[in-house]
Amino acid sequence: MNQKETQQYEDLLVKNGLKRTGARLQVLDILSHRDSATSQPYLENVVGKEIDRVTLYRILKTFEEKGIIHRVLDNQGTANYAICSNSCSEHDHHDEHVHFNCSKCLQVYCLDEVKIPSLKIEKGFKIEDMNLVVSGICKACNKTN
Repeated sequence: MNQKETQQYEDLLVKNGLKRTGARLQVLDILSHRDSATSQPYLENVVGKEIDRVTLYRILKTFEEKGIIHRVLDNQGTANYAICSNSCSEHDHHDEHVHFNCSKCLQVYCLDEVKIPSLKIEKGFKIEDMNLVVSGICKACNKTN
């Protein structure tokens, strides 16, 4: 993690009223450098014994609550996490994009450019979360065929 990235992560934590801990900075760094969404088991393998499972779970939960990351389920039902857009906040998420599950490499990708259209729903209902998951072969796996 270079100094510019560290400062960006620290600023993000401060903006969200969170303490700047080494564990939080490390999780932000890992998530920021991944091309796909990341599962907790993957994060546990990367951080090893530096961050225990309970602390990692709490970090992910807090980041999700603060609008720093969003969660999407993969084809196996495992929660994966990706960095939110800069316009997300604790009370206002803007992650209405398509999530792509690759059936070959099992990675989950955020397709930020592909927006979920707004929905008009029946009176009395309130949408709190929208998620559109598409399954198929990602471009990396498609190139190998």
